[in-house]
Amino acid sequence: MKIMIVTDAWEPQVNGVVRTLTQTRSELMQMGHKVDLLTPLEFRTLPCPTYPEIRLSLFARRKVNARLKAASADALHIATEGPLGIAARAYALRHKLPFTTAYHTRFPEYVQARTRLPLSVTYRFLRWFHGPASAVMVPTEVVRRDLLANGFAQKQVVLWSRGVDLDLFKPGPALPHEEKPPVFLCVGRVAVEKNIEAFLRLDLPGTKWVAGDGPLLADLKNRYPKVRFTGVMDQDTLASLYNAADVFVFPSRTDTFGLVLLEALACGCPVAAYPVTGPIDVLGDSAAGVMDEDLRAACLKALDIPRAVAREHAEKFSWTASTETFLAHLHPIQGMAAAVAKAA
Repeated sequence: MKIMIVTDAWEPQVNGVVRTLTQTRSELMQMGHKVDLLTPLEFRTLPCPTYPEIRLSLFARRKVNARLKAASADALHIATEGPLGIAARAYALRHKLPFTTAYHTRFPEYVQARTRLPLSVTYRFLRWFHGPASAVMVPTEVVRRDLLANGFAQKQVVLWSRGVDLDLFKPGPALPHEEKPPVFLCVGRVAVEKNIEAFLRLDLPGTKWVAGDGPLLADLKNRYPKVRFTGVMDQDTLASLYNAADVFVFPSRTDTFGLVLLEALACGCPVAAYPVTGPIDVLGDSAAGVMDEDLRAACLKALDIPRAVAREHAEKFSWTASTETFLAHLHPIQGMAAAVAKAA
């Protein structure tokens, strides 16, 4: 099968959406499928207001039309709601082509945190964008219920869970350091929606580390000089960071899943988090982490969790199973090339 995936989130961005699509493409190709990616790398872009690391594609419609027409794909998946996603959606509707979409992040909550725009306005946009899709893929049951509560059709919203590379993220060499134990680690975008300052304010023994980049990085560095900020790391180095940490702290209340949770667990690093969607869906009722509205208490309790318990729980998640689910949700296009030629 030839699959066209359109995404506004792509390298050099470092986030869960990019990692999910990268791993999914790799798995699809190993299964023998052809994957064509349409990303901002093919376009002139400008930085997203309030979040310059995200690039918005300019004048996308004509090139998107040409790329989709030439692709003659067997299935079309639109991964994001940005300029490329909107252009691909318009093309598919104009040519009466079925397509699927995905809801990766809690977009309305992120927009509200940055702009104070009411949630109802953003959910109205999401219903418009995703409404014509054959299926809207979401990472967890909690997120599925969120969309249903905000007017999405029950049969349309389907589950597409995530996985972790168990060969890359595994117990192994720890990043050398001379800092006071225990080490509490947070990995993610250094941005308001990640709630990282809730972690930084905690009165904890030992040392705090933050890995990642984002618009709040310079400000938080200035205000928390005792915290070690590592910046963005390649995946091999990140694995060694997880192996050096005693507890992985996940302060976000808005993530739909949280791939970093699985990465940490796969390296044997237990998790401390709030009892919200993401941690609830990853940890479940396992003993691999502690969820508590008192995040400090969760951090301290997590110190007692054996690393083998964390790793064992992570082994229940695989990218192969995730990709098989993705494939099952795709809506094949019958005679796309002929349909487009006739409509042109």
